[in-house]
Amino acid sequence: MKRVAILGGVRIPFARAGTAYAEAGNQDMLTAALKGLVEKYGLRNAQVGEVAAGAVIKHSRDWNLARESMLGAGLHPATPAYDVQRACGTSLSAAAQLAARIALGEIDSGVAGGVDSASDIPLTYGPQLQKIVLTSAQGRSIGRKLAPWLELRPSHLKPSAPGIAEPRTGLSMGEHCEEMAKEWKIPRQAQDELALASHRNAAAAWRSGFFRDLVVPFNGLASDNNVRADTSMEKLASLRTVFDRGPAGTLTAGNSSPLTDGAAAVLLASEDWARSRGLEAQCFMTHCETAAVDYVGMSGAKEGMLMAPAYAVPRMLERAGIRLQDFDLYEIHEAFAAQVLCTLNAWESEEYCRTRLGRSQALGAIDRAKLNPKGSSVALGHPFGATGARIVGTAAKQLAERGSGRALISICAAGGMGVTAILER
Repeated sequence: MKRVAILGGVRIPFARAGTAYAEAGNQDMLTAALKGLVEKYGLRNAQVGEVAAGAVIKHSRDWNLARESMLGAGLHPATPAYDVQRACGTSLSAAAQLAARIALGEIDSGVAGGVDSASDIPLTYGPQLQKIVLTSAQGRSIGRKLAPWLELRPSHLKPSAPGIAEPRTGLSMGEHCEEMAKEWKIPRQAQDELALASHRNAAAAWRSGFFRDLVVPFNGLASDNNVRADTSMEKLASLRTVFDRGPAGTLTAGNSSPLTDGAAAVLLASEDWARSRGLEAQCFMTHCETAAVDYVGMSGAKEGMLMAPAYAVPRMLERAGIRLQDFDLYEIHEAFAAQVLCTLNAWESEEYCRTRLGRSQALGAIDRAKLNPKGSSVALGHPFGATGARIVGTAAKQLAERGSGRALISICAAGGMGVTAILER
């Protein structure tokens, strides 16, 4: 098995939905991120082993999104590409798939990426309008083409946006996370404290220049426009709850990741390929793991919908032969501050680890100072498909700057899934 090197990542600035990228589509954004990677690592007209990328929300026109974006970015046309989709774990799953192929020697290099637009969403219409359009298109004369339109009614023109609810429960991710926060008794203040740390860390990282070579300008935007350097506990505490507006609600717009547009990509390779191009490995991807939980209670006890990383990480640690405390960085995706805190509490709970995870003892606590030191999704934003590549690129650069170390990546995803990985230098 060959070692899989992470050579680095590139992304465009993440933008709140409806702002800088309101007129940009998924292909525009993913092409920009891939092009930034191509230029950063001198890959113009280069043929890499494979490109794997995807989006969660996309139009039917984007059916071959990865391939079209790759062609527009300047890689050699002989480079194969394919689409991936695993909700918020999309681009980390893409990286894991490519890493496995590199480790086996099937390919020597690969680009993993992801993108999502919460602004340019596909709208659909009901079956009545669909029938009218199709029948009209099949007409062989002007009369036959016009006749179906006589059946058109105003109600047929009502659009339908993509659902944000879990199909099996009818609840949004935020509503599911609110349930988890109640189950684990996560107070509002603890959530706001984590959100505040995310914004402060992200703002400090931008001020220090950390993101300078990780982020390429796009569409007039040069930095993430969701980061609030001036936020405070008082400002966060003043926000109303969103998913449960009653006195028991704790999740707000301030301690949840915002709807975001953006794209990110990361370059992986064998050591030989990197050496042949004069590129240095920032770190190595050594382990990956996925998990899924029964969040609908079909097999008995119901699990929190965003708790799958709590299961994936211990399995991965056991394979790696290390402890939860053996990390220098913990890059845990902040879908919601409450989700992060629920997962950390689960790892610290003797009962949970014994009854749910089948372990003889708890995994224990982590050093919170090592948690998302450059900010995470609450502050930076969360374009669903792009978050995994954003985290891999961020963690890899931190390990490179340290000169050594180990990073844990943990991402929860819709449908009760989780994707995790270990990076080492």
